[in-house]
Amino acid sequence: MTKIAVWCRHDGDNLIGIGPKIPWHIASDFKRFRKITEGENLVVGEKTYESFPNRTLPNRNIYVLTLTKGYEVSDKTRHFVAGDIKDFAEFEGDLYICGGATIYKLFMSSGDSLLPDVIVDSRYCGKVDSLEGKRIDITPCIEVMEKRYQKVSPDYEQENVYTSLWVKRGDFVDQAVLKKLMNMISVQY
Repeated sequence: MTKIAVWCRHDGDNLIGIGPKIPWHIASDFKRFRKITEGENLVVGEKTYESFPNRTLPNRNIYVLTLTKGYEVSDKTRHFVAGDIKDFAEFEGDLYICGGATIYKLFMSSGDSLLPDVIVDSRYCGKVDSLEGKRIDITPCIEVMEKRYQKVSPDYEQENVYTSLWVKRGDFVDQAVLKKLMNMISVQY
């Protein structure tokens, strides 16, 4: 199993949201995310899951990590509920960690067995939309990334979003997964 964290953060303050919304809309970033995660297993939190159009993303298995008892998913054949991050310790197949901030922080602080092997780090360097709500950032995750990972790709820029790959130091990463991700982040969408 390879665990891959995929995020887009605002450069400088590591902001990923304001309230329930992403405070920018970059078409190429959404397309890149779609291409990277299509056909894959995603783990997301309840708020992120509920932010998806119709509570789904086509052609993906989605695992909703939530403490809400009796939580209902919109597609019982492709969406599943998990109540504990430890449920993913022996997960078979690749796992794409796709947010929100609480989910990223759980994986980035849960020890080596759950720490992502690869991070797709996208940094938006443009203006943030003015929205009402609590500012949500992933600064603790970025601090772990900068200490425990090494950057293995150049920055690929499109529409003021700079995307690169980071790999956990000292671990073997499945080269097929790494090659696929490298191809996905280097394409212009």
